[in-house]
Amino acid sequence: MKRLLQVTAVMIGLAVLCGVLAPTATFAAQEIKIGVIYPLTGGAAAAGRELRAGAELAAQLCNEARSDIDMTMAKSAGIQSMGGAKITLIFKDHEGNPTLGADLAKKLILDDKVDGILGCYHSSVTKTVSAVCEQYGVPMINGSSTSPGLTERGFKWFWRTTPHDRWFTKDLFDFLVGLSEGKVKGVPAVDREEINLVASACENSEWGSFVSKVIEEMAAEYKFKLRKSLLYSDKSPDLSSEVRSLKASKASVLLFASYTSDAILMVKTLKTQKVQPKIIWGQDAGFDKPEFRSTLGDAIEGILTRSVFLPQVVQIKPLAGQVNTLYKAKTGNDLGGASARAFTGLQAWIHVLELAGSAEPAAIQKAANAIEIPGEELVVPWAGVKFANTGNEMGQNVLGSGLIGQYQKGADGQIGVEIVYPFDVASADMIYPFPQW
Repeated sequence: MKRLLQVTAVMIGLAVLCGVLAPTATFAAQEIKIGVIYPLTGGAAAAGRELRAGAELAAQLCNEARSDIDMTMAKSAGIQSMGGAKITLIFKDHEGNPTLGADLAKKLILDDKVDGILGCYHSSVTKTVSAVCEQYGVPMINGSSTSPGLTERGFKWFWRTTPHDRWFTKDLFDFLVGLSEGKVKGVPAVDREEINLVASACENSEWGSFVSKVIEEMAAEYKFKLRKSLLYSDKSPDLSSEVRSLKASKASVLLFASYTSDAILMVKTLKTQKVQPKIIWGQDAGFDKPEFRSTLGDAIEGILTRSVFLPQVVQIKPLAGQVNTLYKAKTGNDLGGASARAFTGLQAWIHVLELAGSAEPAAIQKAANAIEIPGEELVVPWAGVKFANTGNEMGQNVLGSGLIGQYQKGADGQIGVEIVYPFDVASADMIYPFPQW
């Protein structure tokens, strides 16, 4: 009996000693796995590269303490409420295919055991992936899909940081009204009749179809005449007939929702057919990519694009300049709409995890519904991030906003983007009307 007591005492002592020398699993730093589903190949691969780089930079700033970056998530390495847990991103390529996206989401959830998902750029893919997340009760944060319907489904496990196309399209029509009222920098008031005829051409997936409907609604609301509304496949090898139809409409304002390859083809075809409107406006996406500039060169001077981030933002947000410097060193390009939104989407994930203090879905859900990130923490010029958890737009960030930029040639002869809307932050005089091809 005495021998048994001695052995037991030694074992207890060793257990206590091990507890002192080695942290228990409870206090060990965890790994937080986020599945990231983007178009890494195919027609939108250029956007996918930007999205991936933006998300990777946000993860890097979270995982590595950077005292020189003025945002909370960069001050301490890892998620502090979870013992310094590091973010691990698991990337998957959906190729612009909604069915493939859904399959990848299932694999990430069931095989990779991810704690949540970020994605997916194409609204059509986000629609199917978010349905899978809803089915399995896995949190998903979307940073870059703008179809309004995504936050009108009453989902409990889906949150979106970016503004959607109703907001962006309203910005466009407010801009056109301001142009007729002399509010645009460098342009005298334009006769409303000069810009009253509009036409649109949008790719025919979930995103473009919704944009087309919103343009139709807004044109009626703002009393502009919609002369033509076209839908086309973003994989179309030829857009000649669509452009002939736009030309025949005699619209003075042409509006587009296009991904990268079709945006480039559309502008090439407009130039070939010498379509000469007063205004050409693209709904971000393909119109906001480095490849759009590098492929088309001077042909894009005067084209407008909506965005959530333009390089000129660094002049009004020093933090944006700090992050842009890191992004440019990583990629060779400035932050753009896609990369800035991917960065912000993962940043929202990091803030949610910090507040949750746990990777349990219920804790993440509660934190996402309560989170509020102030605007000074963001690279994008928004008032902040705060998700609606009641009403008709469940999970939608209510503090976002958009910009309209115009491609202009700088003093160095290079094409860049200047802010023309909102009017109070315009960085240059607008070029109006659109120059002759």
